[in-house]
Amino acid sequence: MSDLQYRAPAEFSEAAGILAEYGTDAKVLAGGTTLLLLMKQQLASPRVLVSLHRLPGLSAVTQDNDGLHLGAQTTLRDLEVSQIVARRFPSLRQTLAQVASVRIRNQATIGGNVAYGDPLMDLPATLMALDASVHLLSSRGGRTVHLTNFFVDHLTTVAQPDEIITGISVPFLPPRSGTVYLKYLARTAADYGTVGVAVRLSLEAAGDRVADVRIALAGVGPTTVRPLDVEAALRGQPADRAAFATVAAAVRSAVSPSSDSRGSAEYKRHMVEVFLRRALDKSRAEVRDDFR
Repeated sequence: MSDLQYRAPAEFSEAAGILAEYGTDAKVLAGGTTLLLLMKQQLASPRVLVSLHRLPGLSAVTQDNDGLHLGAQTTLRDLEVSQIVARRFPSLRQTLAQVASVRIRNQATIGGNVAYGDPLMDLPATLMALDASVHLLSSRGGRTVHLTNFFVDHLTTVAQPDEIITGISVPFLPPRSGTVYLKYLARTAADYGTVGVAVRLSLEAAGDRVADVRIALAGVGPTTVRPLDVEAALRGQPADRAAFATVAAAVRSAVSPSSDSRGSAEYKRHMVEVFLRRALDKSRAEVRDDFR
C-alpha cells in the first residue's frame, strides 16, 4: 500500500493516458465508497488511483428530448434531492433514499455505483429497469452500453481497464407507466438488502393490459438480474393480481442466489417472488399518464 500512487488529472486525455499505461494496475477513483471497501477486502490491489474529481462536466444533471443524462461524478445525495429526478423518475429517488446513510450518499457517485458490478447494489437494478445506458470513454474513443449488457459476472463488467464511465443516460418513461423499487432489509439500513426488486410497468391505452414491463433484481445472482422470460410472459396479460402472481412465481427459476448471512438460497427465491408480486401491484397503482 505504501507504493500506491495517486493521480488527479485535469483533462480526459491525461486520465486516459494513465489508464492505458497501467492497465489493470490502475483503478478509477470516484466517490471511493466501493473501491476502498474492495481494497480493504483485498479484492482490488491497484498500483495507481486515478481520481476523476478534477475532470470537467462529470457532476452535471441535464435533460434533452430523450431523457436525463447523469454525470458519473454526481453524488447519490445530489440525485436524491434533485427536483428533475423526483418529477421524472420517482422510483430512482425512492431507491436512492434506501441506499445506506445520508453520509454515504453524500460521498458515493452514480458512476462508482455501477462500475464494479456488485450484484447487491440497489441502484443498478432500478437503472436497469429504467432502460439506462452507460457511457464509456478511453483514448480509443467513446461507446455506449445498455445497462442490461453491462454486467458480465460477479464484480465484472464489459468496461475495459482503460475506460472511464463518464455518465448514465435514462430515457423518459412511456405514457401510462408506473415504477417502483422494493427491497427486503434483514439487518440495518447500512447493510445490503437480502433481495431488491425494480419494476417499470407500462399499460396499453385501455389501461387493463400490460403493454411493456422491465424487471431487475438485486441480490439473487452473480450480477444484477433481468429476467427476460418473465417479462415476456407478462406482456399482453391483464394487469391484475392473478397475472402478477403467476409471473412472480416463475421468477424463482430465473434467479441463482447464494446462501449467506442474509438468508439461504431457497429463502431468497421465496422473498424475490413475494417482493416481485408486491412491486408489480405497487407499480400498477403508481401508473401515471406522463411524468413531466
